[in-house]
Amino acid sequence: MSTRLGNLKRLFAPRSVAVVGASPAEEKAGHQALRALATFRGDVYPVNPSAGEILGYRCYPSLRAIGRPVDLVLFAIPAAACVAAVEEAIACGCGGGVVFSGGFAETGDAGAEAQARLQELCERSGFRLLGPNTAGFYNKRIDLAACFAPGLDHIQRGSVAVVAQSGGVNLITSFLIDRLGYGAAFGVGLGNAVDIDAADVLEYLADDADTRAIALHLEGVRAGRKLYEALLRVTPRKPVAVFPVGRHDVGEFARSHTGNLIGSYALKAAALRQAGAVVVESTEELAAAAVALSLGRIAPRAQPGIGVLVGQAGAGLIVLDRLKAAGVSVPPLAPETVARIEQLLPPMTFVRNPVDTGRPGPTFPDVLAALAADEQIDAVAMFAINEPAAVRPEEVLPAARRTIAKPIVFGTMGPEARVRPTVEALRAHGILAMESPERLAHAAIALARDAAAQWRLARAPASTTARTAPQHASLPAKPDEHAAKTLLEAYGIATPRRAACSSVEEAREAFRALAKPVVVKILSAEIAHKTEAGGVVLNVADEAALEAALARLDRIPLAGARRYLIEEMAPAGLELIVGAVRDASFGPTVMVGIGGTAAEAIKDTAMRLAPVSAAEAQEMLGELRAAALLDGWRGAPPADREALAETIARLGQLLCEHPRIKEIEINPLRVYARGVLALDALIV
Repeated sequence: MSTRLGNLKRLFAPRSVAVVGASPAEEKAGHQALRALATFRGDVYPVNPSAGEILGYRCYPSLRAIGRPVDLVLFAIPAAACVAAVEEAIACGCGGGVVFSGGFAETGDAGAEAQARLQELCERSGFRLLGPNTAGFYNKRIDLAACFAPGLDHIQRGSVAVVAQSGGVNLITSFLIDRLGYGAAFGVGLGNAVDIDAADVLEYLADDADTRAIALHLEGVRAGRKLYEALLRVTPRKPVAVFPVGRHDVGEFARSHTGNLIGSYALKAAALRQAGAVVVESTEELAAAAVALSLGRIAPRAQPGIGVLVGQAGAGLIVLDRLKAAGVSVPPLAPETVARIEQLLPPMTFVRNPVDTGRPGPTFPDVLAALAADEQIDAVAMFAINEPAAVRPEEVLPAARRTIAKPIVFGTMGPEARVRPTVEALRAHGILAMESPERLAHAAIALARDAAAQWRLARAPASTTARTAPQHASLPAKPDEHAAKTLLEAYGIATPRRAACSSVEEAREAFRALAKPVVVKILSAEIAHKTEAGGVVLNVADEAALEAALARLDRIPLAGARRYLIEEMAPAGLELIVGAVRDASFGPTVMVGIGGTAAEAIKDTAMRLAPVSAAEAQEMLGELRAAALLDGWRGAPPADREALAETIARLGQLLCEHPRIKEIEINPLRVYARGVLALDALIV
């Protein structure tokens, strides 16, 4: 075991804890952190040179005075004192620490310098550090609350682990999970994450026997590819639900045309889904999803089917609407299933899925069994208002669970005094019970999305490692459109017949040799968007039009050499944009969207981290709001989805194999009934 991994385990599961900055003053973080350790079963060492005893613990003037290496050090001291204190902890052989205080990179240059020093110390020594600027963490298995925030001792022990970028969100999510009645096993706030980040904690929790599902909260992601790779390894073993904040912020990623189309939130969410995580949009959804996944997963399937069984039609409509809006399949039942259920229910009930019983009755258990037995159903979402005289879920569901292997999620509502015993009885049997149709839907959606994600993951490329670029695909220092298209051709992406010309005479010769009409373009790496600069002349069919076009291009100011691109006009077709960007955090990324000059305004795009398979690229096409255009619209022929998907995959491969390329964009990529054609190409 490496020193860094060993010290990470010492930090999160310590046998001894020291509190540097322990204080007798109740309002101080050092006092609250020490008080929170009251339930911890290991050794506790307050460090305060001015006090002899605090809360019944003997105090020590320094870490050295303890006389033995401590597994975990809690630093409840000002930011200015933290570097020296961490140096002392390293010298004493301590495993890791938590820096509660703020005042680091989030405050300016001086704080950033101190934070960089902490990072350097950790990298050099193997000491692990949580924070700075964090509320800390808790580990219910050892009754440890390494945190100055009160109330963690009230969270019941469960099987969900919470990993949050914000210490506050860690506490919020943990309390929400506890309110649902299931409890948590572990929770951590990452803070500034100078050393320990989300990927580190995910890898740690993958081997934690007490954790069956992980709730992850993210804001910014500095090491996106590292997080992605960690999720690829973790999600097949344990489900992960993620709430990525920042839906309306495109951030620094939006520096170029394709970058504007991708955007930081969209890229983050796409990468998380691609890695097998279930992406949600609120802390409420995060808690419900994580709890549902902790109780059992649906077997991987391309499109998992949810059976909906309700005692009241109105609640069923709410659940059905949420599932459909999330793209979750609620498939029609097989004829034999419908026939069986019709025998069990009175006439005029809806039995094709959802199944509306009209009002639960004695046949309710048999209806549930019939619904769950249908081959198209992978899990059952059941809702019934609390009516003990009609049906007792606390009796029906535990019995059903002994014969039904598929997950059952239950929702109800009623007077708290009557509902609570039912819900608690179901929870005691390990059955998911949610109070409200919306929470029930959140749980069912999470189960379905997790199963679909794992099905996709099993068929994704095995590696995301960039290969060496082939020798025949060389690239000049400042590639223009002709060089970009030449590179695309080396990767099997079709482009129009063309000629790059260094003089007017060469342009005339090229015009005579190419099929008419042609498009005449200015050819210069200085001009990224030629149309806006007036550098594109379409439908040039004769020599007079050619001379006029060349004269127009000659009026465009250029610092470098003036060249022309003469290119055969392509037939009409559907226009898309396909791009690849090397993101500073996530690395090579591909996107596809509706193309043309309005692409940036429309922003109808889908994206993945590269490389991608053609199958993954097909999924990207299905995510576009305008996907119906690919299937033929108003008499247009269906687009060649296979060729389009192959182009996306090859562009991702190209970016992976050319580390010099920051961005490559094909706009438009014209798609036909057979094949595609890259009409314009830009390389940065």
